[in-house]
Amino acid sequence: MALWSGRFEENTSNFALTWGASLETDKAMAEHDIAGSLAHARMLSEQGIISEEDFSAIEAGLDRILGQIQNGTFAWDGADEDIHMAVERALIADIGPAGARLHTGRSRNDQVATDIRLLAKELADDLLSENRALRDVLLDTAEKHVDAVMPGYTHLQHAQPVLLSHHLLAYFWMLTRDHTRLAAAYDAADENPLGAAALAGTSYPLDRERTTELLDFSATIPNSLDAVSDRDYLLDLEYACAVSMMHLSRLCEEIVLWSSSEFGFITLSDAWSTGSSIMPQKKNPDFAELTRGKTGRVVGDLVSLLVTCKGLPLAYNKDLQECKEGALDAADTLLDCYVVMKGMLATMSVHRDRMAAAARAGFTAATDVADYLAKKGMPFREAHAVVGQLVLSCEKRGCGLEDLSLDDLRAASGLFEADILGTLDPESIANARTTYGGTALDAVLIQLEEAREVLEADYLW
Repeated sequence: MALWSGRFEENTSNFALTWGASLETDKAMAEHDIAGSLAHARMLSEQGIISEEDFSAIEAGLDRILGQIQNGTFAWDGADEDIHMAVERALIADIGPAGARLHTGRSRNDQVATDIRLLAKELADDLLSENRALRDVLLDTAEKHVDAVMPGYTHLQHAQPVLLSHHLLAYFWMLTRDHTRLAAAYDAADENPLGAAALAGTSYPLDRERTTELLDFSATIPNSLDAVSDRDYLLDLEYACAVSMMHLSRLCEEIVLWSSSEFGFITLSDAWSTGSSIMPQKKNPDFAELTRGKTGRVVGDLVSLLVTCKGLPLAYNKDLQECKEGALDAADTLLDCYVVMKGMLATMSVHRDRMAAAARAGFTAATDVADYLAKKGMPFREAHAVVGQLVLSCEKRGCGLEDLSLDDLRAASGLFEADILGTLDPESIANARTTYGGTALDAVLIQLEEAREVLEADYLW
């Protein structure tokens, strides 16, 4: 019979118990469950609700159980539906009646809410650390190839030349925003629900501020109903994971493109590539593709929890048992993908000549030619039309704008002078964009310095 079966006349169906159990998922919270129980027991003793002798026995028993769980010798019992029952049953078997007093003034409702919040904080902290490490690699890669020129794209069509470092820094700033979201998810989880009991608080003289202190929470949740039923902090965590996975997916799409024969901008290292079972020549960006593919499951984790929570009345409902698996999956998936991205970026080879050649194709100088005319006094819309005609002429002749002679240019507009020649190479075009946040080398060097400062500040989080 289960520890809660006092009012039952027969056992619950074995199938129903197995189907409704969450023990396998809950094992991830074992250390958090024991930490919560130790804090609760210490507070009960300090408040005179249980004796000091009982607390000492509980503390020693929980320490033994923790050691068994950590070294793999704990005897898990399939009859225990969750981690709370597993630990409490083992404790009572070990120390007797003192163990049965541990649950005084507590419900599994506030107990599981405490465990999940402690777990969410740990998951967020791990993700924050790996996020910073990935951004460090992005900055290293950008600095290594700081002046390499590549085509910038809109609609996946050649647009204007940019520096590779500038392109990579765009992802640095995306991941910086992800760090902010993960930090907010940590903060959202950093409140103590313990002492809310089942839903209404308890008549025992609990000191909730004491357990807040012991468990290193920053605040105590002020409403017992909200304390046991809130899972917003998991939504925050899964949302942060989903957005960051989306950002990684975008970068992976570019890695897939860049490593193709058509682009040839990069070559991934053998350590972060796979081959084909039938085509000996293949070197596939499988890990970039898989990261892109795993984005869907993390988005699914978020949507699943939103749907689970949308129709729940206050306070606790068994539906909330479903909240843990998705959060673990989302966090673990993102954590692994951060590691994969670090590996790919840190070891890839960059083919600067191939990128520079691509930057010369597709009339990427067109905007600069139009700007040249506008600076000479021609209205920009008129200049746009003039350059459009030049591009059309070049397409028919099979040449680029940079291949046109001064006479060719002056035939389109008398405003063209000799100073236009020699300024249409990709490096000159990229380095002309000196505005703050632009792709010119001087502007990128400023951006890199600011990025390093932001990252160093985040390391102090």
